[in-house]
Amino acid sequence: MPKIKTHRGAAKRFKVTGSGKILRRRAYKSHLLTSKSPRRTRRLRTATTVSSTQCAKIKTLLNV
Repeated sequence: MPKIKTHRGAAKRFKVTGSGKILRRRAYKSHLLTSKSPRRTRRLRTATTVSSTQCAKIKTLLNV
């Protein structure tokens, strides 16, 4: 059997922490930023963890 390849699109979007959690970027930060408050755009900069329901699916894509 050949090795299972990592899904490259998922590898560019997600990062695995040392404890095994998966980090993702937040949505709604690409355009139309003038209508969004500065507080909201600052909060959109920070990464957040993936929900537990999606975690198993993403781990299979990343071969974790």
